[in-house]
Amino acid sequence: MNSYTHPPVLVVGAGPVGLVAALTLLQNGIPVRIIDKDPNPRMGQRGPGIWPRTLELFNFLNILDVNDLGKPSPPVRVYKPGTLEPLNDFSMVPHMEPTPAIPFLPPKVMGQQLLDVVMRSHLEKFSCFVEGGTELRSFEQSDEGITAVLAKNEILENFHAKWMIGADGAKGVTRKQLGLTFLGETRNDAFVTGDIRLTADCLDREHWHRFGRFDARAVSLRPTDEVGEDGWQFSLVLSDLDLSKVAQSEELIFETIASVIPTEITFNKVVWASEYRANIRMVNKFSEGRVFVAGDAAHVHSPTGGQGLNSGVQDAFNLGWKIALVEKGLANKPLLETYNEERLPVISEMLEITTTILNQTVAAGNAIPRQNSKLFMLGINYRFSSIVLDEFTAPVENKPINAYGVFDEGHLEAGDRAPDAPRLLHIRPGDSDVTTLFCHYRPWYHTVLVFAPSPADATPILAALRSCDRSVVRSAVILPSSSPAAYVACPADLVLLDQGGHAYSAYLVEASRIKVFVIRPDGVIGAIVHGAEGVKKYFSKLFVDM
Repeated sequence: MNSYTHPPVLVVGAGPVGLVAALTLLQNGIPVRIIDKDPNPRMGQRGPGIWPRTLELFNFLNILDVNDLGKPSPPVRVYKPGTLEPLNDFSMVPHMEPTPAIPFLPPKVMGQQLLDVVMRSHLEKFSCFVEGGTELRSFEQSDEGITAVLAKNEILENFHAKWMIGADGAKGVTRKQLGLTFLGETRNDAFVTGDIRLTADCLDREHWHRFGRFDARAVSLRPTDEVGEDGWQFSLVLSDLDLSKVAQSEELIFETIASVIPTEITFNKVVWASEYRANIRMVNKFSEGRVFVAGDAAHVHSPTGGQGLNSGVQDAFNLGWKIALVEKGLANKPLLETYNEERLPVISEMLEITTTILNQTVAAGNAIPRQNSKLFMLGINYRFSSIVLDEFTAPVENKPINAYGVFDEGHLEAGDRAPDAPRLLHIRPGDSDVTTLFCHYRPWYHTVLVFAPSPADATPILAALRSCDRSVVRSAVILPSSSPAAYVACPADLVLLDQGGHAYSAYLVEASRIKVFVIRPDGVIGAIVHGAEGVKKYFSKLFVDM
């Protein structure tokens, strides 16, 4: 294990993507330096939707505050144009109740300003602090590392790192200096968005209010107490006004809202506002040498579908554990190439989905429900990845990639999201307690789940793990509900009795069978194998000494 006197990783950009990258590395024992050109955290709700797959990610990072503090998205109330007469109410997302395998439902809403506060508080637990007002000016890289030129108060500094993650947004330095292409289109579809404080008797705080038509003038107001007890996130669609001028004028914003909503409104203040124009672009690759891009630095798209923040933090989560293994000397550098291999198809399909929703919204002239269940991101998979292994699924030559798949609880392959399972009895000497699988998935180790009729049946598989570093590989024997709840000496880190049958059900295992799942640090099933040889084969794809 390395003993660090200097952070080996520089993270450029301290929005949610950069913060997830930093936290993932810190939890892996890798020190980071994280900088942001803005001296203070960004204001505003911005993209507030957090989908179930991302709530799971924050759970794995032990940032439980996100699910606790986030609020369900309120129902949308659409009004007859020019009146206060409601036309209809609808939910923006399909209704799904939590299940044993999917505990984080429904999706939550949390403004990025609050999300930044929450995440920075967790970062600071590792004595790591965002260096605001520090800008990346340029960098050079070699086979040995990177030299970055940083500027703070116009004082230049050369900083040497082994790896760099560019989470510095669409206009950032990282992607541009790497020379990555950023092909796509800039749409004419634009609006003004921001946070505002106002009150009106007709505006209750139980609905997301929509007035006007999206092909002319429209106002959207979503209540949020994060801004204040009279706070709202607003969007203005204006076909007859200069959006740039409106975004820069509190008076014009007030006038525009008043022109669309026919009631007396008491305006307090505009907290922040910005013009937004839909850009739909992505890079040709997510890395070059020792430098990586993630989030908006790698892809931008329409906000329809609410996938932006979610896909960005999932970029960072996919990358973090891989850099950690290579930096620790446990994995070879080619492992890092799978970041691009896995994320590029996911993002490509995501751009297609969100652009389709944008086109449908423009054609309808109004907001439409997001009924596409793919938006929950539970079906995103890496079945096509070169480092996953599935001994139960026959390979199909030239099989089309379906990275943004529909979640199917009756089908499970290597590369899929790993399901949760509650009511597992953790059998230990002296006492036992009840736990869930998600309690044991963490970003600094693989979890080998051995489904077996008895601990003795799991012994050969557990023996195959002896050569693995115990700090990055942990094991759990999952016993069927028919097994006795008595402690039996076992070399596994955990012995779990599936007393509710949820694990065997979610992982599609028969109680009499032996089946092994290797869960990656990012909560993805890395392997589904028969036994010890399959486990060795999977880890030989990753680790130097297997």
